[in-house]
Amino acid sequence: MAMVHVTLPDGTVNEYAAGITAGEVVTDALGRKHGCVAAYVDGVECDLSTMLHKDCSVTGISTSSPEGMYILRHSAAHLLAQAVNELYPDAKPTIGPPIDRGFYYDFAMEPISESDLKPIQKKMHEIARRNHSVERVELGEADLRDHFEHNPYKLEIIDDKLEAGEGSTIYRQGDWYDLCLGPHVPRTATLMHVRLTSVSTAYWRGDQDREQLVRIYGLVEPTKEALKATLARLEEAKKRDHRKLGKELRLFHVDEEVGQGLILWTPRGAVIRQELQDFISHHLRRQGYSQVFTPNIGKLDLYRTSGHFPYYQDSQYPPLVERDLMKRLSDEGCTCGELSNMMSAGDIEGYLLKPMNCPHHVKIYASQARSYRDLPLRLAEFGTVYRWEQSGEISGMTRVRGFTQDDAHLFVTEDQIAQEVLGCIELVQIIFGTLGMEDYRVRVGLRDPDSTKYVGDPARWDKAEQACRDAAESLGVAWTEEPGEAAFYGPKIDFVVKDVIGREWQLGTVQVDYNLPERFDLTYKGSDGEMHRPVMIHRAPFGSMERFVGVLIEHFAGMFPTWLSPTQVHMLTISEKHAAYAAELAADLREAGVRVLVDDSDDTIGKKLRTHRKMRPAYLLILGESEVEGRNVTYLGPDREEHKGVPFDDFRNALLKEISERR
Repeated sequence: MAMVHVTLPDGTVNEYAAGITAGEVVTDALGRKHGCVAAYVDGVECDLSTMLHKDCSVTGISTSSPEGMYILRHSAAHLLAQAVNELYPDAKPTIGPPIDRGFYYDFAMEPISESDLKPIQKKMHEIARRNHSVERVELGEADLRDHFEHNPYKLEIIDDKLEAGEGSTIYRQGDWYDLCLGPHVPRTATLMHVRLTSVSTAYWRGDQDREQLVRIYGLVEPTKEALKATLARLEEAKKRDHRKLGKELRLFHVDEEVGQGLILWTPRGAVIRQELQDFISHHLRRQGYSQVFTPNIGKLDLYRTSGHFPYYQDSQYPPLVERDLMKRLSDEGCTCGELSNMMSAGDIEGYLLKPMNCPHHVKIYASQARSYRDLPLRLAEFGTVYRWEQSGEISGMTRVRGFTQDDAHLFVTEDQIAQEVLGCIELVQIIFGTLGMEDYRVRVGLRDPDSTKYVGDPARWDKAEQACRDAAESLGVAWTEEPGEAAFYGPKIDFVVKDVIGREWQLGTVQVDYNLPERFDLTYKGSDGEMHRPVMIHRAPFGSMERFVGVLIEHFAGMFPTWLSPTQVHMLTISEKHAAYAAELAADLREAGVRVLVDDSDDTIGKKLRTHRKMRPAYLLILGESEVEGRNVTYLGPDREEHKGVPFDDFRNALLKEISERR
């Protein structure tokens, strides 16, 4: 009998009969309750049913890992599609990917509502209890087409895969099957702990000119307890939703007549934004940055040179053409498609709403001759940029079409890279530390060696990637390398923050770039008298002001630290007799720079408290007869406990200290 030698994660080598499955090896090594949904065989993800015919290494993929949860969610999407097909036989499944917190599947079918989710979910549980085995089936092109001859969406995917030389397989559970490369869970019973959450619409392949589909979202967890915990977190997330709190606290507004994804910062929201800008500006001055301002548009050739056009053309607003030229082209019968092709080819000039600030900062650097004595040159700007996000992807402040970055670009010599990257990282750490966002990890985005989207000299890419690795290593926090996550012009360091309910947000970023200085032919005179090429570092500690504030609203549930609170003190009088005292104290605090609101209306104190608590000020002061007589205050602080008879001067001094220390 032929034998195979299997190396386990601890280095143990076991001998088995050839044809044993990866799942049997995992069970032998870890026991029956191993919790694995797939396995790595020689480093490649495989189904547990994969047979082993040669010596190899095997590692189980558990749902305690991101890879395991990805597979669980992907399998749950298949379960959803099977349930929909059993209830709606005419529905045509299109695609169903796993996503960060669950999964979805898009269907070509008649519209359904939230009330239809319950029977679909019930059907999913029924199919899971049937405990079908989930089988991978290899098919040739003709058989693939036969299997999906009544589903034009699957046929389109098959054509794309075959054209790319990828081929495909199907996965079968019971008498239902789907086009997929896998891997998947071994049996449907693994998917018992599933919950459908919402239904919406989407366009096939994200193209607004294509068919509108029904999108169903869901969650899945490996255990009942884990699903219960996830649902509790989601319920808490609903309470913290920045779109809901932003409206209640009057922080920002989105108006359809202005446009989707374009944020109107109200006075209260503008306070938060300005405080954050002042905070980071202090540290920029300390680190030797120079503030600059650049226009919101630029010539198309600027972005052709930088590579933003056409590399990111699909995510940008359409270019603007001068009025006289547009009229002439229109008179000549030029179509929009022809105009777009002419712009892409560079046959005509136009302007573009800036998608990034970096080309403008490059031009400031290039506006005069530079010497090694001028470097590092650090240019900072709170610059507004514009991206054409799809309508279905826009979400409050966290996914918008116009946003302001706390952007900076550093022009440095090669031997300054390490120190300057560390300086950029210090800014990010100061922000996170001040805001109590200390649970974060670092992601080093590298180029994918098999992709053609990256531009520039490979040797310089190697240097830039190593500089990012070295910087991440110096932080003393968890970090990972992620091939394929680099920008097209260089590697980057992303900071991924975990909020108070366990969600992760990508916020600050630092990028090392040898490419743009090359594309724009930037130079400086070195100490040897020769001309050299600078290296460019991109950094944005907040990322974008809109996204960062949206995350903060949810992280703090609208109860901001005192220094960030739109109104720091709300004074509530018990009766009109105490209005003069409230006015006196308010004037004193405003003189010291405190943001104060006074409610001396004739409402009852109970009603005032209910009204003002909703606005989540840092401090609620209650002023009545005893407070006037003793020149003291009664207040509810961030702990929401009542503090009676506190001398006003003591309250004022403690408040100012708390604000100045940004506690």
